[in-house]
Amino acid sequence: MDWFQADDYELARQVLQRGTATIYLIAFLSTAAQFPALLGEHGLLPAPRFLKTTYARRQPTLFRWHYSDRLLRLVVGFGAAIAASIVAGFPQLGPPWVSMVLFLAIWFAYLSVVNIGQTFYGFGWESLLLESGFTVAFLGSNEVAPPLVVILLIRWMVFRLEFGAGLIKIRGDESWRNLTALYYHHETQPMPNPLSRWAHLAPKWFHRFEVLGSHFAQLIVPFFLFVPQPVASVAAAIVILTQLWLVLTGNFAWLNVLTIVLAFSAISDSVWRTVFSLSPAQAGYNATPIWFVVVVLAASALILVLSYWPARNLLSRHQLMNASFNRWHLVNAYGAFGSMTRQRYEIVIEGTAADSPDDDQVWLPYEFKGKPGDPRRIPRQFAPYHLRLDWLMWFLALGSRESRWFEVLLVRLLEADAKTLKLLRIDPFHGSPPRWVRARVYLYRFATRAQRRELHVWWMREDIGMLVRPVTRRTQDHR
Repeated sequence: MDWFQADDYELARQVLQRGTATIYLIAFLSTAAQFPALLGEHGLLPAPRFLKTTYARRQPTLFRWHYSDRLLRLVVGFGAAIAASIVAGFPQLGPPWVSMVLFLAIWFAYLSVVNIGQTFYGFGWESLLLESGFTVAFLGSNEVAPPLVVILLIRWMVFRLEFGAGLIKIRGDESWRNLTALYYHHETQPMPNPLSRWAHLAPKWFHRFEVLGSHFAQLIVPFFLFVPQPVASVAAAIVILTQLWLVLTGNFAWLNVLTIVLAFSAISDSVWRTVFSLSPAQAGYNATPIWFVVVVLAASALILVLSYWPARNLLSRHQLMNASFNRWHLVNAYGAFGSMTRQRYEIVIEGTAADSPDDDQVWLPYEFKGKPGDPRRIPRQFAPYHLRLDWLMWFLALGSRESRWFEVLLVRLLEADAKTLKLLRIDPFHGSPPRWVRARVYLYRFATRAQRRELHVWWMREDIGMLVRPVTRRTQDHR
């Protein structure tokens, strides 16, 4: 059964299984820490209320008939434990059905969360993680050789991820066509990291080179993932290097790290051994069971059928970005930065304990963990961890129409809700409720080198005006 086996891809399998499980572990831990405050029984967008809608009742989820914060913690705890065991490599020591069943278990557990996560789970990398978990489930265990068809399907996923992102840029914004997009990106990206300012202050010729490199890596290189070795490994290495640059200069949750993991599907043991003089130990494989061949081919056929819609989307002039074509989040469309933001606006929430909201001297800012606030504070590195509230604050500053959660957030701050306050870096009132809260809009830009030396700030900001005028509990109670 040589046609079925990919004997030269043991390293790829180990990286794909353990790397994907690591991201699942991070996703479950992130959910345990944030979901109750954002979407729990008393969250900003309560899941129990959402589950009463007709749309929600059609979604595959373990919470269809009942949701509670306790049940959520049980599900994500179960998922985290399984993911951790796969990272350690224990299920892979058994027959191939063990790792397959456990991967499908964490896939469905996380699918259950995403399908009730509403706007807080509406990111493309959620679908990417779900698609990855389902596909990687069929790589088998250490007893049998990796199935070649699954290795190729994972490359097809990387192709859609990279080529789709490249097309959406070329089609969507002139700055990608005239090579000026990176004049703005490092400063205006959703959540800068410690190196973003350094990258932004690089000369313009360097930014133009970055854009050319992005086009090459996303529009040309993906085709070479399907050619014979060693070219496919070289193509994968280029994808990995470009993704590492994004890891170094930004905070895109697990998108870049997971892309790096998936790109290993194109790196063969032979090429790895030649370059690094290392190879995963493999004493030999058992014969692949017929039942496993049948299951893998059936799953592969399903993925190929579902590939019609994202393939058609790639060819469409009205290409969708980060779209799912089925409720199971299998075989999705991906892409990012189809339109480039030129200026960075930030919403700063402030509170006061004063009886009157008229004195500007008594307003104190709430500080978020990841998004910019205090101009003196250097941005932190959080990826691959996902700070969902911080990301939604960035979209809100861009004019997002979905803002119900923000109104509830202000109420929770007026109540000094403990779960909500844990999502923030600084509560200026130390757990006590303020009398009033408000939200102001500022225009942020990175400080120049001279401004940094003189003023000791990381950001320069300009007050644009009021987004939400002072509100108090009495105001909210009358709404």
